[in-house]
Formats: sequence, C-alpha cells, structure tokens
Amino acid sequence: MIMKTGDRMPRFEALDQDGNVLKSDELIGKKTVLYAYPADMTPGCTSEACSLADSHERFIALGYRVVGVSKNS
Repeated sequence: MIMKTGDRMPRFEALDQDGNVLKSDELIGKKTVLYAYPADMTPGCTSEACSLADSHERFIALGYRVVGVSKNS
C-alpha cells in the first residue's frame, strides 16, 4: 500500500518498542505522523529516520505523536 501525505491512516495493531500493543484506533482524532519504512539499515530509510529524529522535538511541540512502522524487528 502506497500512502501519500494527507491520506487516512490504515487500521493496524502492532507491538511498540517496549512490547506494548499499539492500535491505530488509539490514534484516531490525534495529530499523528505515521512513518513507514520497508527495510532497516538502508541509506534511504536511515536518511528519512534521521530527518524525523532531527525534527522530533518540533513535532512534539506542535502536539504530534510520531509513530514508526516496519515489518523488521
């Protein structure tokens, strides 16, 4: 599935970095940056992740939650 800026978030359930279940329904109505990447440790994905990390505090200050999604561990 290819998403574009402004698309509605697909429904999902996944484990977060601490092993807790995160459900997309918990994010409905909240400002969320959903970041999906296909592969760990690749130049493109690493560059995107670094850019988001650099802007993380700004997103938080604007009331956004940043959620990264990957099929990798």
